[in-house]
Formats: sequence, structure tokens, C-alpha cells
Amino acid sequence: MRYPSKVIPKDSAKKMVKKSHMKAFVKLVNYQHLMPTRYTLDVDLKDICQHSTLQSKDKVTALKETKKCLEERFKTDKNMWFFTKLRF
Repeated sequence: MRYPSKVIPKDSAKKMVKKSHMKAFVKLVNYQHLMPTRYTLDVDLKDICQHSTLQSKDKVTALKETKKCLEERFKTDKNMWFFTKLRF
């Protein structure tokens, strides 16, 4: 996922919409290969991104629904750690 750009108060409404745009991706992974962390994201994507959906032509609609859910979460200022650039 490409994180959204930083919005400053003097930006116009049109520029705010453009900066809050994000690009999401959907990938099928095995749960056994994931590392548990202390962070949780309260977005339920299990009904949107199912195994059968990702292997068929419906992957595009699943991607759009995922993007919509994440943008909605960003606009409500919840889980802001998820939408920041990783600092290594």
C-alpha cells in the first residue's frame, strides 16, 4: 500500500483529496508465514478478499472494496500508525 501524503492546513480541499489518495494491493498469503505483532488493524477484509475471489476475475472489485475500506479508516483518523511511512 502506498501511504497518503502529509496534509497541511493551508491546502485547498481539492489538494487534500488528492493527498489523501492511497493505492492498495491484495495478495494471497499463508497465515503460517505471518509474524504476530502487538499492532492490530480493526478492518475486517475476510468477506471482501476470499480465496475464490482472488483467483477469479473479481480481484479488481475486491481491490476497490479494500481501498474504499482503508480510505474510510484513514479519514476517521483511526489507526494512524498504519498510514505512516515506515522508518528504518
